[in-house]
Amino acid sequence: MVFVTKYRYPVFTVAHLQRMEEIMRAVCADFQTELAEFNGEASHVHLLVNFPPKVALSKLVNSLKGVSSRRLRQEFPDLAPHYWQAQRLWAGSYFAGSAGGPPVSALHQYIEQQHQPSRPAHARSPSPPASRTEH
Repeated sequence: MVFVTKYRYPVFTVAHLQRMEEIMRAVCADFQTELAEFNGEASHVHLLVNFPPKVALSKLVNSLKGVSSRRLRQEFPDLAPHYWQAQRLWAGSYFAGSAGGPPVSALHQYIEQQHQPSRPAHARSPSPPASRTEH
């Protein structure tokens, strides 16, 4: 899954991303799912989540985005200006794809290589794996 910030503003620091990973792992545990991989950049995050068919993707996404937005706003006052008028950290949309084509190890590697705010801009990650099934 990929979530982007509202208006794709670059707002996250390493500290924000570290705390967000903790929050999202807890939400996944509540849904009896596994956050297998997490990484992000200043304007978006990538999640690799293993979940059974009984879990409704839309409910999981709604909870991940809602809980992380609320907790980050409470714990990091420096993010307040980025909530702007809508009082939302995240854009309304998200990307979700199923991993049936590439091996999960390739997805792990892709997410691990995402450009974090502390890395130089020239150290950007390669394109995502070519064979994916998108929903």
